[in-house]
Amino acid sequence: MSCLVKEGIVIMGDSICNGTHGKKALLSDPQLFEERFEELVTELTERDLADPVLTDALNRLREVLVYNAPGGKRNRGLSVIGSLRELLPPPGLTQDTVQRALLVGWCIELLQAFFLVADDIMDGSVTRRGQPCWYKRDGIGLDAINDSFLLEGSIYRLLRRHCRDQPYYVHLLELFNETSFQTELGQALDLMTAPPGHVDLSRFTMERYQAIVKYKTAFYSFYLPVAAAMYMAGINDEEEHNNAKHILLEMGEFFQIQDDYLDCYGDPSVTGKIGTDIQDNKCSWLVVRALEIMTPEQRAELEACYGRSDGASVDKVKALYNTLQMPSLYRTYEEESYQRLQKLIACHAQNLPHSVFLNFAKKIYKRNK
Repeated sequence: MSCLVKEGIVIMGDSICNGTHGKKALLSDPQLFEERFEELVTELTERDLADPVLTDALNRLREVLVYNAPGGKRNRGLSVIGSLRELLPPPGLTQDTVQRALLVGWCIELLQAFFLVADDIMDGSVTRRGQPCWYKRDGIGLDAINDSFLLEGSIYRLLRRHCRDQPYYVHLLELFNETSFQTELGQALDLMTAPPGHVDLSRFTMERYQAIVKYKTAFYSFYLPVAAAMYMAGINDEEEHNNAKHILLEMGEFFQIQDDYLDCYGDPSVTGKIGTDIQDNKCSWLVVRALEIMTPEQRAELEACYGRSDGASVDKVKALYNTLQMPSLYRTYEEESYQRLQKLIACHAQNLPHSVFLNFAKKIYKRNK
């Protein structure tokens, strides 16, 4: 029987099936994903721990989950089911398999929420996804640190309840643990390279920048969802995972450079956040690349203004970027990165469907938020 996959819905002959039954059989993956979140929140806050003395804490957990987990682009979470659809034939996508893939996707979104809640505190950020950062809400403050722990802890409770009897359970546990540690090491590098209030542009090298990006962003945003889908599809071979990693880390580096560019040049009404990389003394691609091409006089001006929060200093840095034609350099980099990615896919994805990687690429190249 012939089949076609369209927007996460598998069309087989005259019937349509996304791996679920009843009314859900006609839902797209984003719709299934949305529904799964409501079920997981109820499970974590009403069915998991029944001790009545925890009522207040579980109500807090619900509030933390609902405020911080949804609202993003959800590319990471949706990439699990999206990748699994490319790795398994339609008959292998049973209802249970689809539901577990949606759950693992939400576990990645919870990991993202855990990182962002903590990251916003460390950076002193104001907004996230078009709303005040969690710690900025009335009555929250530094209690948000414990809330971030609740988000992380929820991941392992969900994996245990839903995947414990699966052959890939240990692989998923090790993958989430390893990825969390890699991301935390990347955050440590980032914090040490650009401590608030202490500007030292000599630390802003391309080598350091690439190390921060690889560990802080690329592993959890790109390798983690695809690797999870590979394990769920029974692909355990270390060489295949390394091949996927080569491609996905390149994609992750581009994604972060794009994020850095949008921090300065993006429209806050579209991106959902007000860019503060200049004020926060961030080791951003823009400043690292600018340092490689600027004159000593321009460097002196940058040193006088970078990492300062007053509007005049920020405007001077942005004017400097424009003088150095950073938007043009970025567009050149974007095109070169895409060509490099195509070569990596051709070289390293010989035994894996190219669509796994191309679907990811389509979501991020030329994005504006």
